[in-house]
Amino acid sequence: MVDENMKFSRVKPDVYGDAQPKALLKRIQEDGDKLQVLSNQHIVAADQFDADTLLQLFRLASKYEGNPSRYSNPLQGKILISAFYEPSTRTRLSFESAWHRLGGDIMSITDRATTGIAKGESLADIGEMFNNYGDCVVLRESNEESVTEMTSTLRIPIINAGNGTREHPTQAMADLYTIFKWKPELLEDKGEKIRIGVVGVPSFMRTVRSLLKLFALFPDIFEEVVLIHDAEDGEMFTPDQREKLEAKGLKLTTSRTLDDVLPTLDVIYINAIVWGGDSYAEYGTKFKLDKSSPLKDDAIILHPLARGDELSTDLDDTHHNWYFSQARGAVFVRMALLTCMVERTERVLDVV
Repeated sequence: MVDENMKFSRVKPDVYGDAQPKALLKRIQEDGDKLQVLSNQHIVAADQFDADTLLQLFRLASKYEGNPSRYSNPLQGKILISAFYEPSTRTRLSFESAWHRLGGDIMSITDRATTGIAKGESLADIGEMFNNYGDCVVLRESNEESVTEMTSTLRIPIINAGNGTREHPTQAMADLYTIFKWKPELLEDKGEKIRIGVVGVPSFMRTVRSLLKLFALFPDIFEEVVLIHDAEDGEMFTPDQREKLEAKGLKLTTSRTLDDVLPTLDVIYINAIVWGGDSYAEYGTKFKLDKSSPLKDDAIILHPLARGDELSTDLDDTHHNWYFSQARGAVFVRMALLTCMVERTERVLDVV
C-alpha cells in the first residue's frame, strides 16, 4: 500500500508569488543590441549595468520563465567552469541549473583543496588554464580581489558569484527581477512608487551593497529605501557609498527598529547570514519576521536565502512569501545573462 504522505502534486504551485512574467514581458520592448554588448564583458560589479541593459535581461528572463520548454539547446557545445571556492548551495546550483537548462555542459569545482590553489597556484595562472577548458567561468571566492586577479589573464568571460564582502551582482539582479515581476506597472511612466525596507548593512553585506547599486538605476520607482540596522555609528556605509547612491536620486533613510516601519513598507528585504571575511556569521538577529509582524496586507517579503531565525517558516504559506519565487527567478535571470555572455543571444531573441 502506498503511503498517502509520499504523494505529491506536479500542478500545485511550488511557491507563492509564482506569477507568470507575461505582464512584465509586455512592458519591455525588445532591443537585442543592448544584450549583444555583454558578450565582451566580465561581470564583476552591479554598477556595470545600465537600466536599459538590465530591462532587456529581465525581458529575456521573462521569456525563459514563461516558456521554458522552447529553449532547450542554445548553449549546446558550450562549457561552463563552475568554480566555487567558498561554500554555496543556492547560487552554485542556480547557475548550474541555468546552464543545463540551455543545453550546455559543466565542469564543477566545489573544494579548493582539490585545486592548484592548495599548492599555492595563483588565480591568474588558473585563469590562464581556464581559457583552454571552457567558454565561461562563474567564480565564488572569499578574497575580494579574486575576480580581478583572474580577469588579468582570462580570454573568456567570468561572472562574480560573490567575492568576500564586496559584491554579488547576479543575486541583486534576481532580487530586482522579482520586484518587477511582482509589480510590472512600476515601469510605467509616472507609475506608483513603493517603499522598501532593507534589513542589513551595505558597508559589508555584499547582497545589500549590490542591490542598492541596482536600485540607484531606477530611483523613480522608490518613494523611499529604509535601511534597518543595528550597526555601530560609522559602520553603516563605506566612504562616499551613501553619497553616490543619493546623487543618483535614491532616497535613503535609516531605522534601528523594524516593527515601527513595517506597517508602511511594500517590500521587506531581510538577510542575516553574511560573509564576514573569513567565515559566515549571523547579523541583526534581533530583527525577525513572523506571522505576528505588523506587515501591510499586500506587502511582500524577499530573502536571498539561506535563512535563519530572522524569517519564520510560518510565513511560508502566506501571500507575503515571494522569497521562494525570488530563488526560482534567479535561475532564469542567470540563463539570460549566460546566454548573452557566450555569444548565443541571436539564437533566442526571435523565439516567442
